[in-house]
Amino acid sequence: MVHPLAILSEAETNLARDVVKAAHPKTVIDFREIYLQEPPKAQLLEFLAIEHAGRLSPTTPRPPRLALAQYDVIGADRIPQYQESVIDLVTGKRIHHIVVGKQHHAALTLSEFDTLVEKCMTSPLFQQAMADFDLPEGFEVVIEPWPYGGLDSQDDNRRYFQGLCFAQDKRSGNPDSNFYSFPLPVIPVMDAHTQQIIRVDRPATGGKGDGLREHTFKRDIIGHCKPSEYIPELLPEGTRKDLKPLNVVQPEGPSFKVTDESLVEWQKWRLRVAFNPREGATIHDVWYDGRSVMHRLAISEMTVPYADPRPPFHRKQAFDFGDGGGGNMANNLSLGCDCLGVIKYFDAVITGADGTAQKLPNAICLHEQDSGIAWKHSNWRTGRAVVTRHRELVVQFIITLANYEYIFAYKFDQSGGITVEARATGILNVVNIDAGKVSEFGNVVSGGVLAQNHQHIFCVRIDPAVDGHTNSVVIEESHPVPMNAATNPHGNFYKVTKETVKRSSWVDAAPQLNRTIKMVNPRKTNPISGNPVGYKFIPQATQTLLADPDSVQARRAQFAQHHVWVTKHQDNEFYAGGRYTLQSQLEVDGVADAARRGDVISDTDVVVWNTFGITHNPRVEDWPVMPVEIFQLMLRPADFFTANPSIDVPSDKNVSSRLAEAECCRQAHI
Repeated sequence: MVHPLAILSEAETNLARDVVKAAHPKTVIDFREIYLQEPPKAQLLEFLAIEHAGRLSPTTPRPPRLALAQYDVIGADRIPQYQESVIDLVTGKRIHHIVVGKQHHAALTLSEFDTLVEKCMTSPLFQQAMADFDLPEGFEVVIEPWPYGGLDSQDDNRRYFQGLCFAQDKRSGNPDSNFYSFPLPVIPVMDAHTQQIIRVDRPATGGKGDGLREHTFKRDIIGHCKPSEYIPELLPEGTRKDLKPLNVVQPEGPSFKVTDESLVEWQKWRLRVAFNPREGATIHDVWYDGRSVMHRLAISEMTVPYADPRPPFHRKQAFDFGDGGGGNMANNLSLGCDCLGVIKYFDAVITGADGTAQKLPNAICLHEQDSGIAWKHSNWRTGRAVVTRHRELVVQFIITLANYEYIFAYKFDQSGGITVEARATGILNVVNIDAGKVSEFGNVVSGGVLAQNHQHIFCVRIDPAVDGHTNSVVIEESHPVPMNAATNPHGNFYKVTKETVKRSSWVDAAPQLNRTIKMVNPRKTNPISGNPVGYKFIPQATQTLLADPDSVQARRAQFAQHHVWVTKHQDNEFYAGGRYTLQSQLEVDGVADAARRGDVISDTDVVVWNTFGITHNPRVEDWPVMPVEIFQLMLRPADFFTANPSIDVPSDKNVSSRLAEAECCRQAHI
């Protein structure tokens, strides 16, 4: 029988589709998502307890198998009405239904992107705007669909899309020629209900001192721009010729085992991998050596607010998981490049506009990697060194959102550590700037190309289960103590303080205090230290949201204003920025609302949210493709074990390592 955490199969997805259609007879339905609604946690835990006890049988009671369907009902006025239904897949019946209403908008779909491009090309307004410019022969307009961001004061709450426009040099005949090198100062806006272009905004192209609204562009709008290619065959000097192969070889296969399509076992770890269209890959029911560590781990949200105040650039703020869906935008990963070594791929299922299930192959890759030294000690008396390598099991998925790529990885190591890693790469989102000018709103990275200042702020949702599901959060700090005769006569003592968080709230990073967040089980103590068993992380002191607290950017991204949030679990409360982010004016039912409840969170089912990111003031070296920026949340055991859990990892030498050839060494010393 299917596991309660398994993603919906294609058959289950199609069954949910049919139930929704039957509930809306003689009605046009435009489906957005159909995916697993995870069981209520209390019921899931009962099942998991039986599973871990080895007592599962065909008659074991199982949590309800539910599907959440999100869709538009198209009325006689052709205005879609966004609705959601929960379907019991065992009984084939709809058990819950809501009309979301006009105050919220569903996430974007790729078909809507296609519609925007199509309507721009046939729009008289857009053609009229483009007639103001002279594009060189052989160039064609490219439209990049973008979420509308926060509404302008003159807008109602209708559903809008906007497009960022570029020109692509088609003369090379290569469809991957980099069109971002030639930005155009036009932003078409489409009413998604009527599917008509309602206006074309004209952003300024001036530089420092030119003001926020002056239109300084000329007819030859890209004459000062320069081509900047990144695909190997179009690089003017080609690729490097002096790089020798470096291959990952596992002649005996991997050390991990995957069963039941989602259960992964590796080096005392046991966990389940799942996937949904919003969060992408999610991690569930994590155990180490027969002890529970984590109930659920996922990338909850990310927001990318831009800092150019010139209208309409103030609308450039994406919620990449809420607006478009991290799972929907997941790449089909390739052998030998995105992941290395012996790889296990997991397929996903997404939903077409008609509700029919579509397989997304290779959405997640699972592999092992070497990450340097794990631990080492050299005995100088005997000359013997014992060293082990830091091997990690990696669950990885990659999403492409227009110009940017984000690489997300959950890494499990042999010392009981878990690292959640985010890497940002891809192409900067750029706009046109007049020749010879500079701007305080960004950096000129190529001729006529301004890369605007912006932030990338991620939020990871951590549902701990440290030796059980009743946990507390302790804030540990290290404080200097003034020199005094009684307790610190030489001035070298510092005091470690520990405070249990009593009610749902937030806390910020404090590197000057080594502020550490510990998720502990207050009912179980380490037999050696006497401290409660736990897992910890030190929140990175990255910059929080810079937008003014009264701005739309800040009001709709309250999660991005603090590094750590601590709340009490509620079913289906997964999204830091709220359930509906597209065109939101305020973060509703997000983590800030959860914290404001003031729930008692000591010795209970607690959830921890960690926010981190980058204030990205672009540099020329980020062009034309940005080298990865890496961010890591490092969860480490804290008095969870009675010794180093990787002390038994073999210190075998790598048989494929060898000395460099003599010629190589001679050249290195020239």
